Amino acid sequence: MVKKKLMMLVSLMLVLSVFLAACGKDKEKVEGVEKEKPGSEKIEEVEKTEEPSFPVDVSNKDAVLEDGELVYGLVSSDPFKGTLSPVFYQDAYDAELLRFFAEDLLAVDGDYLITNDGAATYDISDENKTITIKIKDGVKWHDGEPVKASDLLYSYEIMGHPDYTGMRFDFPTTNIKGMTAYHQGKADTISGITISDDDKTIAIAFETASPSILSGVWTAPTPRHYLGDVTKGEITMEELESSDKIRTKPIGFGPYKVVKVVSGESVLYERFDDYWGGKPNLKSVVLKVVNSASVLEALKKGEVDIAKFPTDQYLNAKDADQFELLGRLGLSYTYIGFNLGEWDKKNKINIMDSKAKLADKRVRQAMWHAMDNEVVGKEMYHGLRIPATTLITPAISFRDDENKGRSYDPEKAKALLDEAGFVDVNGDGIREDAEGKEFVLNFLTMSGGEVAEPLAKWYMQNWEEIGLKVVLLDGRLHELQAFYDMLETGRPDIDIFQGAWKTGSDPDPSGIHGRESVSNFSHYTSEKNDELLAAGVSEQAFDVDYRKDIYNQWQAMMVEDVSLAPTLYRYDLEAVSKRVVNYSIDPGSPNYAPWMWGVTK
Repeated sequence: MVKKKLMMLVSLMLVLSVFLAACGKDKEKVEGVEKEKPGSEKIEEVEKTEEPSFPVDVSNKDAVLEDGELVYGLVSSDPFKGTLSPVFYQDAYDAELLRFFAEDLLAVDGDYLITNDGAATYDISDENKTITIKIKDGVKWHDGEPVKASDLLYSYEIMGHPDYTGMRFDFPTTNIKGMTAYHQGKADTISGITISDDDKTIAIAFETASPSILSGVWTAPTPRHYLGDVTKGEITMEELESSDKIRTKPIGFGPYKVVKVVSGESVLYERFDDYWGGKPNLKSVVLKVVNSASVLEALKKGEVDIAKFPTDQYLNAKDADQFELLGRLGLSYTYIGFNLGEWDKKNKINIMDSKAKLADKRVRQAMWHAMDNEVVGKEMYHGLRIPATTLITPAISFRDDENKGRSYDPEKAKALLDEAGFVDVNGDGIREDAEGKEFVLNFLTMSGGEVAEPLAKWYMQNWEEIGLKVVLLDGRLHELQAFYDMLETGRPDIDIFQGAWKTGSDPDPSGIHGRESVSNFSHYTSEKNDELLAAGVSEQAFDVDYRKDIYNQWQAMMVEDVSLAPTLYRYDLEAVSKRVVNYSIDPGSPNYAPWMWGVTK
């Protein structure tokens, strides 16, 4: 059975030109795994591999070239969306664009906790209910205007505005005093936020004390003077989000300023000489979209200096002379989601539907047990992705290492479906539902990268082996923006979907899994979920042991209820040209900041 499944996986991967190119020899050894070309009988002998180890800092220690230029490759099969505002952007690609010119006022350390090393300092009250943030002298927007405390207030006014439809209105923002009344249109101001007379200090008071004050408080300001004031009717929320001042001519207070945006394709940045942190090393940065299929060649030719590297191309890159690979286990996980209800736009809450096609959790549990993620991690991603067990990643200290999730077990999957009444009535090998009716699931998944299509086929085959018929929605894969547009608009014929989350630094999972989260695409809700999420950010949760216990309970509940089935944790790889200096992927390193990066000749 093992051999049959592995051989099927290899046959799916025949579509991968990069994979085929890697098989120039009869055998190749990768991370201790010996394998032969597709079709070899020895493919079944794949053994468990040790987790890989990569450096997090570049090895080049040479002096920085004055006025150098760096080319940053944004690896994507699709154009970037270009929503260049911290309060409005939605995907990881736009986050990469923002990194060069937009910043938070407060810096964070290697544990993602706020520090006083950024553009502002902070103080927290004795009762842990108020944070006071003071902007340092000389912090300026790219148009020369000073960054003000009222600019941070403006971010909160946008996120809490009744017309705001973005993803940022979550805890701890919802915990601010007066935010509920403001969000409901019952107040014109947010009573819990006060600004000093000199407009350099902002005090934010919260309804309840929460440890999220140290890891989740929002400190990215928005330039009110430049964009226009939505609170005074100078511009509507829709006009603001789609304006050129966000899409093509944004400003920030980061180390580089945006000079030119070619929509969906590239951004030219130039050094901001008045950057509060000092003179950035680079004179300019060119960010350009590079297709995942051509990124390796671009790196080898020196056309790109830095790029997040596709793990499916690791074999071809690991011995390259022109660049080095940095890597660490990241904050991201991939998942299969289940459509269990809908988003109530009027009341802005998720509503579960007891009559949803996948309402019976035993079916969801079975689908998780049917997925052979260990083979995917080894064969498609060369050991650089590992089977996921819970919805908190290993990069977060609150992950429950004792919880093993739902391992690959097709026999258990079949037993769960039998128990739920999903049996093959007509003998065609495909199960009907509990009422004896045809049961077909529409699968939404996205294109992009060499592995996307074979991975989708692999999971569909896994589910077919336990008697479930799954078909691609519209008969094809969808590009990234269309994928998320369909989830956000709530297309009713989506039954399951495959996506990925980068969870952020705050361990609080309510931003993805909460009742009031617009990003809760499964629309899963329960009273127990509400209770545990609230407890995890309560005053009592300042006790780390208490908070860990709460999140252990939450992880166990989600393994039982399966609103999302996590599939893989992943190593984040970055390919960095050997001419790059002062570069690190460790958030605790000073070289993590773009203004420190440089190049040599």
